[in-house]
Amino acid sequence: MQKRILIVDDEPAIRDMVAFAVRKGDYEPVHAADARQAQEAIADRVPDLILLDWMLPGTSGIELARRWRRESLTREVPIIMLTARGEENDRVGGLEAGVDDYVVKPFSSRELLARIRAVMRRSREDDEDGSVAVGSLRIDGAAHRVFAGDEPVAIGPTEYRLLHFFMTHPDRVYSRSQLLDHVWGGSVYVEERTVDVHIRRLRKTLEPFALDGMVQTVRGAGYRFSASV
Repeated sequence: MQKRILIVDDEPAIRDMVAFAVRKGDYEPVHAADARQAQEAIADRVPDLILLDWMLPGTSGIELARRWRRESLTREVPIIMLTARGEENDRVGGLEAGVDDYVVKPFSSRELLARIRAVMRRSREDDEDGSVAVGSLRIDGAAHRVFAGDEPVAIGPTEYRLLHFFMTHPDRVYSRSQLLDHVWGGSVYVEERTVDVHIRRLRKTLEPFALDGMVQTVRGAGYRFSASV
């Protein structure tokens, strides 16, 4: 079955241009002009990836991303933000809302497809990963779920990848650039500050279970994951 990509943008010309690129990549595009249409498309079939415009009528892309990260149906669906905003704070804001990557307008079909393929590839790699446990934290690789003891942990796709890498490489210090290479992939350009954003989100995810201290900052070196809090 073709991978389905939901395109959420209120400009028909942008949707058509993006859909053309998506078809070239052998993906199935689905159009949505606003939050209501996007929800209807998701109810019909959960997409494999969402391309989400920052500026939408009624509900903004950022608000939608936050909503989808809270809902079990869409929590693990990768989201790429389409934005005309190039400022660093805006990009960080998108990442903190749960977006996995972003493409700044104007962008080429080639760049967009490269981003889509990179995110899809990372998602497939997650599916192939096995189970692992560190302390009371456990990842069920087959089910693609995280547990703190017997309690399920709601976690986004990027934080899942980051946590899985940490848990399979415990008690070692990794710099931001090393984490970018291992978790995001060396072929995709992502700013080092992105790592800090996702570390904060991972800690916030683990905080209700008093496990946020497992993600440790090593001043001047990077980050370490350890059961020894």
